[in-house]
Amino acid sequence: MQDLENKPQKETTVAGQDFAILAESLYIANLLILPVIAFVVLVFLFLKKHGTLPPLAESHLEQTISAGIWTAVIFFVASMTIMMMSLLGIEDVTLWVIVVILFTVVHATMVLLGVLGLAKALSGKCWTYPVVGKPLRHDCPR
Repeated sequence: MQDLENKPQKETTVAGQDFAILAESLYIANLLILPVIAFVVLVFLFLKKHGTLPPLAESHLEQTISAGIWTAVIFFVASMTIMMMSLLGIEDVTLWVIVVILFTVVHATMVLLGVLGLAKALSGKCWTYPVVGKPLRHDCPR
């Protein structure tokens, strides 16, 4: 019985899993604790490593870059729309309600999708962000 308890567990990792976890973690960090800084690091990694990574890492890196860019575009368009509404004379209270609801829904959704992507990276599987993600690669483990 004691032999079974002392046996080391065999760790199985998929090629590129550590990098996939890093990419997903940077995406979440960009949304929660280090906005822009984490995204700049993610873009730097993309420019340096794209095309040289295993399929799993490559897929997660592409997904996080795509989702990060789309998140920025969504917030930029929302900001411009809110600014236009302000210039058109919409009351301040109405604008703040729209801003809070929009930010809460979009931001919380993108964080949740990032956590799901991180869970997939931790399990060594590919995953695509719905709507904002790129199509999955054919050689990526599912």
